[in-house]
Amino acid sequence: MRTGNLMVDAEVPAQGERFDTLLSHRNLVVERIVSSADTTPVEYLQSQDEWVVLLTGSAMLELAGEVLELHAGDSVFIPSGTPHTVRRVSHGAQWLAVHLH
Repeated sequence: MRTGNLMVDAEVPAQGERFDTLLSHRNLVVERIVSSADTTPVEYLQSQDEWVVLLTGSAMLELAGEVLELHAGDSVFIPSGTPHTVRRVSHGAQWLAVHLH
């Protein structure tokens, strides 16, 4: 049995976001994302479905042209092929992302 802790080794990067793969099994990938407030908005367009939950902090996410204000505990499902951009994020925000390939 293997255990882990989401908060261990969760240092905030000086800029941008850090992506840590926590689990990769068959068609499932689980990532922890740690965000710096100094983040340049980048549009993502992925070939897989993604469910993401904001564990700590706050963020503004643009999803297919709609602006969403997210707070700790909020989650959103992003179907494959849906453009999305993190417009603003609080320093040290942590996300859990589940990718379904």
